[in-house]
Amino acid sequence: MSRIEMIHAARARSANHVRQTPVLSSPFLDEIAGRRVLVKAECLQHTGSFKFRGGYSALSGLSDAQRAGGVIAYSSGNHAQGVALAARLHGVAAVIIMPSDAPRLKIENTRALGAEVVLYDRFGEDRDAIGQSLATARGLTLIRPYDEPLVVAGQGTLGLELGPQLAEAGMTSGDVLVCCGGGGLTSGVALALAEVAPGLRVRPVEPVGFDDVRRSLMSGRIEGNAPEARSICDAIVTPGPGKLTFPIMQEHCGPGLAVPDEDALRAVALAFQRLKIVAEPGGAVALAAALFQADQLEGEAVAVVVTGGNVDGDVFAQALARL
Repeated sequence: MSRIEMIHAARARSANHVRQTPVLSSPFLDEIAGRRVLVKAECLQHTGSFKFRGGYSALSGLSDAQRAGGVIAYSSGNHAQGVALAARLHGVAAVIIMPSDAPRLKIENTRALGAEVVLYDRFGEDRDAIGQSLATARGLTLIRPYDEPLVVAGQGTLGLELGPQLAEAGMTSGDVLVCCGGGGLTSGVALALAEVAPGLRVRPVEPVGFDDVRRSLMSGRIEGNAPEARSICDAIVTPGPGKLTFPIMQEHCGPGLAVPDEDALRAVALAFQRLKIVAEPGGAVALAAALFQADQLEGEAVAVVVTGGNVDGDVFAQALARL
């Protein structure tokens, strides 16, 4: 089955479970950006982020025997919740490995959805090693956050929705900005839009200091980030682009963009003020690029995916203080 066929299959399996999220706009944001800004509000998806798409695709795509044995995933929080809810809907046990400094809301929500949470030190321990060890010891099926074909296919369903939505809004060419960590959503959306809206160009957006995808696309090889790098955008802080996702982004994406944390917080505040949606910093970097890096974009309109809204209250208050 080809990659685009996998995306269509994921959409068919999830048709009665994944929410179609709206595309929003505001004349106030258009004025800041100097062009039309069309915002796909994926923060309104189940579990508060696009990750439910990939989680449901993965769980529904496993064999009965794999589901019976249970699943394991590692995540800073959004993939955790997506897999936890998908596992609960399928009656499957789930173990989720999460960094101990993940937002409290994400840890608490993952537990509330019925998953067993195992915490680790993201700066001193190897989550891949922990996940593989637990998977082997307990016979669990590992669902990776982005380097997994079923997950990429699930994230690609967003692109199948977005293409027609943008066409209805009058946008058939220009840049589509996607918040990017390991590249699961970015590559999935790029694959889908290549079929349904070939005039649109996907561009990954990352936090400054964790712009490994941007630098990898420039150099032509997978780049990492400095060990001392830190960012408030926890949802998209990853070691580097995936081995599966990077070649897809090389083929289908335009140049990447990097956004400072301060601009991400400003975008969170403006999303709340002008669109009446709650975004987390990592879910708002694409909007920040549209608003504050207009000279890096092309076209009379730009599309943005606000990828998640699972933000702790203190961080949200910091953002609102920027208004």
